[in-house]
Amino acid sequence: MTQPFALGWIGTGIMGLPMAGHLLDAGWPLTVYTRTKAKAAPLIAKGAHWADSPRAVAESSEVVFSMLGYPADVEEVMLGRDGALHGLAADGVLCDMTTSDPALAERLFDMASQKGCHALDAPVTGGETGARTAKLAFFVGGSEVAYQRLQPCFKAMGTNMAFFGGPGCGQKAKLANQTAVAGIMFSLCESLLFVQEAGLDADHWLELVAAAGAAGGAPMNTRGRRILKKDFAPGFYVKHFVKDLGLCLQECRRMGLVLPGITVAEQVYRSMQVQGYGQQGTQSLISWLAALSSTAWRGGKS
Repeated sequence: MTQPFALGWIGTGIMGLPMAGHLLDAGWPLTVYTRTKAKAAPLIAKGAHWADSPRAVAESSEVVFSMLGYPADVEEVMLGRDGALHGLAADGVLCDMTTSDPALAERLFDMASQKGCHALDAPVTGGETGARTAKLAFFVGGSEVAYQRLQPCFKAMGTNMAFFGGPGCGQKAKLANQTAVAGIMFSLCESLLFVQEAGLDADHWLELVAAAGAAGGAPMNTRGRRILKKDFAPGFYVKHFVKDLGLCLQECRRMGLVLPGITVAEQVYRSMQVQGYGQQGTQSLISWLAALSSTAWRGGKS
């Protein structure tokens, strides 16, 4: 077994908190920082050390992970005046797992390299459930040396990982994933709403399609069942999906690529955020769609 090295962790939201907990459970020494110290209390109770700033985290760590909300947060905690890079010793690693801007990942890599350090962009997929159950998948770009070094850490938090190339490539791979998610959410919500308005049993329909239909798969079995229960709690926030889809469109413009589906999805989710859905899960799309037809999603029977 690889000898644990000192880790730092920044960000303890619905994803970051359980992910950091898995590293502690696996025996990795952990120093943690988050803007609201109370949110780190479960980790501190399990043995994590508290630091008063991202820089202080890095001063106590060989590797610093961040799991945040927006690119501006990443820039602040990694590169800001009191950012982690300023406290990291030579040969240290910054690993950002936020879904963020590929151009920022490239900048972080370049600035880390100038200091003799490494950087990875390693956004994840799997949502809150994957974070809790350590079944995340990692899209990784940046330093391949650092990727090999951190594989034991990734394995403590997830089940799948792949290295896609230089800095920014992990972010681009994750944005491609979000492109797929957007289409899946529309097909899932629109099909269930069709079933309801046709007077069919949504529970029976979902059981059949999820088990054997060409449209079956993980989203039907996870988001689909939440939708039946009218459970719109955030496995992934609408407000964060708006950010991700905006980044997708930004990359499309850079590549000269026209993807109408993503354009529509970004407009819809942005409208949802304006209408107060921002703190709900992406599956709340079904409520927004139902309102377009002056109806309401009534959920399943179970």
